[in-house]
Amino acid sequence: MPSSTHLPPRRPPPVAAPRRHRRIAVLLGGALLLYGAVLAALWFWQERLLFHPRTLPAEHRFNVGSDVHEVFIDVPGARLNALHLRLPQPDGVVFYLHGNAGHLQSWFVDADFYRRANFDLFMLDYRGFGKSTGRIDSQAQLEADVRAAWAQMAPAYEGRRRIILGRSLGSGLAAGLAAEVQPELTVLVSPYESIAALSREIYPWVPGGVLRYPLRTDQMLPQVRGPVWLIHGDRDTTIPAVHSQRLKALLPGAKLLLIPGAGHNDLQDDALYLQALRDAMAGR
Repeated sequence: MPSSTHLPPRRPPPVAAPRRHRRIAVLLGGALLLYGAVLAALWFWQERLLFHPRTLPAEHRFNVGSDVHEVFIDVPGARLNALHLRLPQPDGVVFYLHGNAGHLQSWFVDADFYRRANFDLFMLDYRGFGKSTGRIDSQAQLEADVRAAWAQMAPAYEGRRRIILGRSLGSGLAAGLAAEVQPELTVLVSPYESIAALSREIYPWVPGGVLRYPLRTDQMLPQVRGPVWLIHGDRDTTIPAVHSQRLKALLPGAKLLLIPGAGHNDLQDDALYLQALRDAMAGR
């Protein structure tokens, strides 16, 4: 019998696996490049996400009553516009820092509320909002602008109740200013724990280091020594009410009021909110 020869099985050329690995590496590399590009866009275009100003022509005239005066504050690189309700014998003043959209024409709409409470009202438009010139470039610049407006207004109210009120975006600025100047009362309406915390909830894939506007209300508020009120709609989906609850936990002496059924943009119309604000301003 002739002897049989057993040949070893032929192996396929070792090509497929390396090619597959290269394809995966290319895909991963592309994904990382795309992720990096998105983070870079967030870094450089952050102002477009945070701020939604509307402008007003320089010749615009506010029809808000003869006791409301237009004020300008000169700051480096810009001129800020503000409205100042001035009563004959006010009990104090409310320094109002508004939200991230619109302008004074849309925010300065309830002067009669402050007239009835016998409080002056000072409301500022940030850079690029309304008739304010320039543009917002950094958190430090924004905070410096707010500080400059306070410094121009506050000396006239020595010995009277000076109240800092921040709404939505303005709440973080209000907390920072209050920690510095220690007003007689601080009111934060629809506040956030921080923009960093809010961003983690909405964009969990964005590293905290990308944020150039962290606005750490949670760090500033515990430094405020005077009375603090936190007011929030319990159906707010823009800044959930849990943010006020977390701030309350950091400052147990603060008063927290959750307005039943109120959201983010309708809170100011609620009778319970208006009564709470009246009580806070009166020191009750």
